[in-house]
Amino acid sequence: MNLADCSYQRSDYEPPPGVVQTAYLGRPAGGRATVVAPAMYLSSSAPTAVSAADPKPGEPGAWYVYKCTAGGVRDAVYRPPVWIPDAQQQGGVARPTPAQLAQVARSQLRLPSPKVEANPAGEQLVNLPTWMWLERGNWVPVSATASVPGVSVTAVARPKSVVWVMGDGASVTCTGPGTPYGSASNPKRASPDCGYTYRTSSAGQPDSAFAVSATVHWTVTWAGAGQTGVFPDLTTESDADFRVAESQALNNAG
Repeated sequence: MNLADCSYQRSDYEPPPGVVQTAYLGRPAGGRATVVAPAMYLSSSAPTAVSAADPKPGEPGAWYVYKCTAGGVRDAVYRPPVWIPDAQQQGGVARPTPAQLAQVARSQLRLPSPKVEANPAGEQLVNLPTWMWLERGNWVPVSATASVPGVSVTAVARPKSVVWVMGDGASVTCTGPGTPYGSASNPKRASPDCGYTYRTSSAGQPDSAFAVSATVHWTVTWAGAGQTGVFPDLTTESDADFRVAESQALNNAG
């Protein structure tokens, strides 16, 4: 399932005289807000298929603009037009290779931020199982496509696992988004696939809460023009505060 079918497309764009095209790579602001690392990046050591500057005098080619063609999709991050040289029959500038286009496609992947959910909601209890999960709607493959005439390459990111750092020195790795806690669930029973049981309270911690993080690891592959490849994993991360209280006795003798 793709969130969007996005790619650079040839256009008749002409930049204003003297303007240099630069890329903007956005990151959310600090604090305890959601952090995406790095859902979108370019490596200075990696081969690049596009130039951030104006074309060379007399160089055949075109400016490409970034467009999403899936219905209702809107890209919130501005991506400037980029210059891509045309392939020539003899002795000219070479057409970008599939591997180079794959670098461009990878840089356009827009990974969803994980939303942390847990039960008990609001306050956890010592020795009572905590259920943890992420939104299932965001646990889906995400793709982006980079194209030039005659060559099209798609990069696909797939969620693989989520590592929960529980704030008390422990961590939990889950191979899926986790199972949401339902009204018919037994509160004394552990989650079937993604849970944790605190043995100490969060009293004495900053804000009397454990600082918890959920980091989703994404595998990234690419394919196009009869070739395939694999990129290093990407990650997205969200933080939450879990307040854990000492459980009270439910039954008293007497």
